[in-house]
Amino acid sequence: MPAPDFPDAAPAAFTRALALATQAIGLTDPNPRVGCIILAADGRELGAGHTQAAGQAHAEVMALRDAAARGHDVRGATAVVTLEPCSHHGRTPPCCDALIAAGIARVMVAVQDPNPQVAGQGVDRLRAAGIDVQLADAGVADAARELNIGFFSRMQRGRPFVRLKSAISLDGRTALPDGRSQWITGEAARTDGHAWRRRAGAVLTGIGTVLADDPRLDVRLVPTPKQPLRLVLDPQQRLPAGARILQPPGEARVIGPGRADLPALLDDLGRQGINELHVEAGPTLSGAFLDAGLVDELLIYQAPMLIGEGRPLAALAPLAGLQQARRWQLVEATPVGQDLRLRLRPA
Repeated sequence: MPAPDFPDAAPAAFTRALALATQAIGLTDPNPRVGCIILAADGRELGAGHTQAAGQAHAEVMALRDAAARGHDVRGATAVVTLEPCSHHGRTPPCCDALIAAGIARVMVAVQDPNPQVAGQGVDRLRAAGIDVQLADAGVADAARELNIGFFSRMQRGRPFVRLKSAISLDGRTALPDGRSQWITGEAARTDGHAWRRRAGAVLTGIGTVLADDPRLDVRLVPTPKQPLRLVLDPQQRLPAGARILQPPGEARVIGPGRADLPALLDDLGRQGINELHVEAGPTLSGAFLDAGLVDELLIYQAPMLIGEGRPLAALAPLAGLQQARRWQLVEATPVGQDLRLRLRPA
């Protein structure tokens, strides 16, 4: 079976595989979100799948199983996968071996795996078995990396990708002076915020927010296969036993370090397999993360209202001059209902 023409078949194939990979959000942590399709020479899809929960089948195996269930012979076919097939024994056998044993002739890879246990070895093993391996162009690679930005962060830096979320007014207020903030943004923005929570391995807040608002910080407004771990930073052990954040669904933990220990906390979360950390906190903790340079992305929902006197997004250390201000680069500005979703990263 001759393989589909490359690169003519690549854009649509990778788009399909990446769409499958997004279905793994909220499911696969600490493993990456991966999608795979298997194509015949005429471009027909023989099988498709995405990575399952940790310890279960990876995308390549799911696609091979799907092809077998459809009654298709995949010998000589092309596998299109959004991350380099693994070459090591973890909770599951190497995906490279499964592709080789199935008789796949070509593998199109969106981006190489940053895991030091793989990191090019998957490509090498496939090529050593006589399989033609093609790597995607930069645009596809970037999209595949974005989908697993937390996994890349943990593999390359040893800590999760930190996303700080806040809802603000046009004049930058997150609440009235007495702390009331329900609701600055509309229902659509709140639902969208839950979709971003779902991406995270853990959601972090401070004891001040818990005492003021008694939030649940779980994922309720969008479907999710599992709940992120909920963390409360509480150095003085003030958390009430009946706090809603301690209640099901999902697991919650209380952690004791103060702002000076935030880098160590991130390192520890990385060792625990947390890929993305979603921070929803008040001005004090948000300011501590920002002052320490630990925020990788700001997720801001801005509502079309003016509040006047109120609480700021973050309590930042004073600057001697504007030249010391940290600059941010706009990644995205998208209307969500009547509000505006902004994503920014350090410039």
